Amino acid sequence: MGRFVDRCDPGCREWIAEAIRKVEADANRSADTHLHVFPLPPEWGIDLYLKDESVHPTGSLKHRLARSLFLYGLANGWIREGTTIIEASSGSTAVSEAYFARLVGLPFVAVMPERTSLEKIELIEFYGGRCHLVADPSAIYAESRRLAEECGGHFMDQFTYAERATDWRGNNNIAESIFEQLRLERFPEPSWIVVGAGTGGTSATIGRYARYRRFGTRVAVVDPEGSAFFGAFEDGDRDRTAAGSRIEGIGRPRVEPSFLPTVIDRMIQVPDAASIAAMRWTREVTGRSVGGSTGTNMWGVAELVAEMLERGERGSVVTLICDGGERYARTYGSDAWLAGQGLAVGPYVEALRTFHKTGEAPAPR
Repeated sequence: MGRFVDRCDPGCREWIAEAIRKVEADANRSADTHLHVFPLPPEWGIDLYLKDESVHPTGSLKHRLARSLFLYGLANGWIREGTTIIEASSGSTAVSEAYFARLVGLPFVAVMPERTSLEKIELIEFYGGRCHLVADPSAIYAESRRLAEECGGHFMDQFTYAERATDWRGNNNIAESIFEQLRLERFPEPSWIVVGAGTGGTSATIGRYARYRRFGTRVAVVDPEGSAFFGAFEDGDRDRTAAGSRIEGIGRPRVEPSFLPTVIDRMIQVPDAASIAAMRWTREVTGRSVGGSTGTNMWGVAELVAEMLERGERGSVVTLICDGGERYARTYGSDAWLAGQGLAVGPYVEALRTFHKTGEAPAPR
């Protein structure tokens, strides 16, 4: 009789199968997210849509990523019964992963920068997770690996696996959802889709899908000041580092493995004050409370729409509501916090109001 080694006994396989069923059932219960029309002057001939990812069960775009990462880890046999899940995160991914960890009955630890908003910390703890805060944002990766080795857990590592855990060819990913929802609109194939880069997973999924389906849609990635992504896109140096972003959820102090510049058509660097101004302006125009990364998206959208108008182009543009503004009430929503950070948002808000009236590219005076 030949030698053999069993890696996973029938009980282990049954637990993994049941965990996958629970995660898939959660997706099956959830309706697709809404695609809202943002009001632009009709004479412009440009339609702007906001895909509202804040309506997911855990309130952000990262719900999709967390689901994909859990399915990826379970299918690979990395996550088993009793596995402690560890994640390095600036907050929203950790909130969503805490939700899925509770769903399948696993302990969860989020390794996050100390400056992460209290609202996100409270949400992680609400879902049964534990928060491990570090002073240096660049230390969250090594600390996550250390904790995983110490407890025999699994480091999810969203920054490495985000671009490969999602099936970019379809299967109800965010890109397929956007194009299906636009099918009956007057410009069903958008000129631009505008997203931020945190892991790089969303831009990779949308960029790959658009090319796979042979659409002419271009992908623009907005990047806040203090992030390493824009400079790396500009000069091709993946070893570039930076101070890190004040806009939670996007921008990184290093170029993450999941960031794929080859699927991106343009990058736009956005000042932090402009991101927060656009967050507030979006609420002013739509009545919807959005977070800082959505503001970064919207500043980039305004620049692109102004450019389309200058060239006499008609068409549609799509961006994302990444999460709700309630998560940032004590930071981006607080005038006292902004003053303490030296962020003057007023001129940027006025520039956006002028853009909305005239179509001129937003430029603070």
